[in-house]
Amino acid sequence: MWAFESVFYQIYPLGFAGAPFENDGVQRHGVLKVIDWIPHIKKLGCNAVYFSPVFESDTHGYNTRDYKLIDVRLGTNEDFKRVCGELHAAGIKVVLDGVFNHVGRGHFAFQDVLKNRENSRYLGWFNINLGGNDAWNDGLWYEGWEGNYDLVKLNLRNNEVVDYLFDCVRFWIEYFGIDGIRLDVAYCLDEEYMRRLRGFTDGLKADFFLLGETVHGDYNRLVNDSMLHSATNYECYKGIYSALNSMNLFEIVHSLMRQFGPEQWTLYKGKHMLSFVDNHDVSRIASVLTDPRHLPLAYAIAFGMPGIPCVYYGSEWGFKADKSQGDPALRPCFENYEENELTDFISRLAEAKKNSAALNYGDFYSIVLTNRQCVFKRSSGSETVFVAVNADEGEYTACFDAGSGRVRDLLTGEEYDMGGGFRMKGCSAYFLEPVLN
Repeated sequence: MWAFESVFYQIYPLGFAGAPFENDGVQRHGVLKVIDWIPHIKKLGCNAVYFSPVFESDTHGYNTRDYKLIDVRLGTNEDFKRVCGELHAAGIKVVLDGVFNHVGRGHFAFQDVLKNRENSRYLGWFNINLGGNDAWNDGLWYEGWEGNYDLVKLNLRNNEVVDYLFDCVRFWIEYFGIDGIRLDVAYCLDEEYMRRLRGFTDGLKADFFLLGETVHGDYNRLVNDSMLHSATNYECYKGIYSALNSMNLFEIVHSLMRQFGPEQWTLYKGKHMLSFVDNHDVSRIASVLTDPRHLPLAYAIAFGMPGIPCVYYGSEWGFKADKSQGDPALRPCFENYEENELTDFISRLAEAKKNSAALNYGDFYSIVLTNRQCVFKRSSGSETVFVAVNADEGEYTACFDAGSGRVRDLLTGEEYDMGGGFRMKGCSAYFLEPVLN
């Protein structure tokens, strides 16, 4: 599948476009700014864009009002169709956020329930108790997502709801030409609904990609042949920054061994989870790492490990923001993109990853592991890549059998003699392939 050979770029459109938090109904066209960023996205090496919510909503995008209408604060349907067309013309796939667990209070079906109560034809679309009450004193109670009552939970076991959502997905594919959906809070979704969605999208478009947001639990529950293709790898997200901050690379490598290692009990061997160092819900990686020299190392691990790497807009040049500052701080509007040594490094990681069967599909083996250094091997058929990381400020010589007397760094093109081991500079990372005669 195309997604397994891709590098994703995530954009939170409402923040990216500088839209006001509250939907003021004023028509803007900020989503067109994505077109100006296409050269940067391509130069970074990303060949897929994942858009956080773009559809009409009450505030932050996850409280949807209309699944078939681009949020007025972002632009028009025609604007976004143009954006998708320009991305596709540049060879970049498009994945949208599918917020199907809940809608906003402004959604037409919920508004009809508030108005008509037991006489509403949409009463069964939600989990409603007409004998209760809510914080808005509506004279009824309804289920909200995890206690957030601006997010009205949909009844995904109601066939009318399922048909309605499938009709919206069909519209996204036919009108915008999208290539996949990221399912918001997939861990909350009805499993039978996801099976039906997989069958529906498989029948509409070949290689249509379904990604699920999963924060905890066994990813196999959702990622399998009848449901999702991939899920967000939060376990390794935490492991990457924690291992670097504590100077204990055992943490991340043991997680990778548990998930993808060669043993029979390995959880996700052969599967492709979404790898990331930050996103729109968590602190920027540059604000999390205690040593800024470890920033490229975090990306090297994310790109070198099994999975689909994803870069969150702005983090590729080291933008800082902490979750304690509030979600808007994590989702800013940048007047222009920036390019520096970190963006150049990520672009080299991206090109190495996209063009390597070992990095796209290879098995995972831990070869060298200390608190401050690790070397792991990715192998697919006759192709092998060694990912070597030195988190210490001093040099380190890693001794391992590379299968050849010389290795070439895919990131720089430099060749190294393996006699006496491989010597790593301080705070450095390498993608090494054997040089075969």
